[in-house]
Amino acid sequence: MHRYLFVIVLAVVAASCTPSAGESPDAPAVDSSSTSVAGADVTTTSEERSPFVGRSYAGTTDAPEFPEGLQWINVDTPLTMNALKGKVVLLDFWTYGCINCIHIIPDLERLEAEYPDELVVVGVHSAKFPNEGKTGNLENIVQRYGITHPVVNDKGFAVWNSWGAQAWPTVAIVDPASRVVGLRSGEGVYEAVKPVIASLVAEFDASQAINRDPIAIAPEADSAPDRPLSYPGKVLAAEGRLWISDTGHHRILEVDPGSGDVLAAYGSGTRGSDDGPALEASFNAPQGLALGDGTLYVADTNNHLIRSIDLASGEVTTIAGTGRQGWPPESGEARSVGLSNPWAIVWDEGRLYIANAGTHQLWLLDTARDTMGPLVGSSLEGTSNGPFRDAELAQPSGLALTDARQLYFADSESSSIRVADLTTEETSLVVGGDANLFEFGDEDGRGNEARLQHPLGTAYVDGTLYVADTYNSKIKRVDTATNTITSWLGADAGFANGSKPLFDEPGGLSLDGGILYVADTNNHSVRIVDIDTGSTSTLILKGIEAFDPPAEYRGEIVSLDPVTLAGGAASVLLDYSLPAGYKVNTDAPSSIVISSGTNLAAFSTGDAADLTGTALPVSVPTSLTKGTGTMRFDVTIIYCRTEETSLCLIDRVRYELPATIGPPGASSQITLARSVEATG
Repeated sequence: MHRYLFVIVLAVVAASCTPSAGESPDAPAVDSSSTSVAGADVTTTSEERSPFVGRSYAGTTDAPEFPEGLQWINVDTPLTMNALKGKVVLLDFWTYGCINCIHIIPDLERLEAEYPDELVVVGVHSAKFPNEGKTGNLENIVQRYGITHPVVNDKGFAVWNSWGAQAWPTVAIVDPASRVVGLRSGEGVYEAVKPVIASLVAEFDASQAINRDPIAIAPEADSAPDRPLSYPGKVLAAEGRLWISDTGHHRILEVDPGSGDVLAAYGSGTRGSDDGPALEASFNAPQGLALGDGTLYVADTNNHLIRSIDLASGEVTTIAGTGRQGWPPESGEARSVGLSNPWAIVWDEGRLYIANAGTHQLWLLDTARDTMGPLVGSSLEGTSNGPFRDAELAQPSGLALTDARQLYFADSESSSIRVADLTTEETSLVVGGDANLFEFGDEDGRGNEARLQHPLGTAYVDGTLYVADTYNSKIKRVDTATNTITSWLGADAGFANGSKPLFDEPGGLSLDGGILYVADTNNHSVRIVDIDTGSTSTLILKGIEAFDPPAEYRGEIVSLDPVTLAGGAASVLLDYSLPAGYKVNTDAPSSIVISSGTNLAAFSTGDAADLTGTALPVSVPTSLTKGTGTMRFDVTIIYCRTEETSLCLIDRVRYELPATIGPPGASSQITLARSVEATG
């Protein structure tokens, strides 16, 4: 096994997920006391960590080649080190449930933007959990986090072992001659590797050894269908309303849970952190939701902020966080203290409890005093229970508060459910592993005999705690009197309604009036569960298109050849074919809309015709008026499997048709032809 260490780094940064000896293939615990370069020991003071101008970082040892037979994402063919010669290559060893790995994604994006032609980032996904090793799940995560660089599924740790990686995240640098520069573990990647990349580019540019030709990328997101929801993370049901964190669309939806009507949307749909009116404000992968005093509070996870939404006016305001990942954890005025990936929140009479996943703590925000700080957890990642300040948590990601002042939390990276007693200020285990971060599985039982796999969601009522056992794709129930957990709904990941429902990485739960609402994340849906019978259905959203950004068309645009048409009575033929086994959904609204502005065409119903549940192909009666211009037809088809009408896919396309209308004897039919492919 090769052992390299990164040239400018003297120690592993504390914020990394480090497997203990024997708990991951060939991954001994990291020794953070020294570093070496080309076999020689190096000691460096903190004052010497600044960029080394003019220093050569060229490696001396050939980089290990990628093993054959691995599955790749975002490229059509597997990459090789030999084919990447001429590029600076950064390998990112990660696993998608690790919050520290998520933290460095913005660093990688920044480096890719600054060196678009010289740098190639390759994600090496060496999974901690069995569920993370499935390529389909990894494809979902790549889409969810907007990762566009190549990713290889290293579920057998072949690449990890060949490089001697020891912790998540770890980055390795390869020079343009395909030689190893070194490895570095932990966060703070941009500042550490930027000077190295800059030096390598300058050095190899001088000898004309940089290859600036782009590599062929096939981003997974390009093949993803448009959906009403995208990877919803959390839900909140209260006061006859349902709020959904539409995480992948970076917005919050307010829905009538009885009818499915979308009543409001908050967020422009584009990543950002702008405050302001509902559709002008922006979020970045929001998760947790809480309701208090007419205000909806939002854990704006990737912005490291807590936002408030005035439900009367729709105004979005930042109330806590600086917008930068906070480290070290500290208390103070809410807008001056940095949060780190707040994942879940719960309201308690003017106080917000926050699952601050990135620092492995529970925090408390006093909304009246505008102060905030850590409440539970030392910030060390671990499983130790005890007094609040001494306890060690592991990426808490779900919260449920009881009237008895018991704050239950899903401690995702330890695969356990734990509780913080707000009266005694002590934490204790409810169910799951408590010896280390690698006690996971799928076993019912009591206390530490039970096993879960990366749970993310909790909801409590009358002595029962409902748990989204996310990586097991199950909903489980905990008897809090005996600390015993029992599998209730779900089996292998999938989609099914009825008495034996299936879920796919459910992430959030909320209870209201005997109904459990489930954010079924990888199914891009919200599920509705009767807690008495377990019977499950899927929420169909209606009217969501009214909240799409008006200035940006989000579907495909097809430019058609110019036509000459007769004026008067005519028709638009939608010569569409759906995939075998699919039909137009009978509940969700499909439509064709004339958005021309040239007044050349109109349907009998005006500018829009309802296509909900129609059989395709279909002819839509139209009238044409003499003139010349470009007609625009926006077609939205919401389709589903014939036997399962609740899981929707959307096909959106805008047809632009230059037309001259009026000559007698010309055609009176407009044909819009399309073969729809089910890509999700």
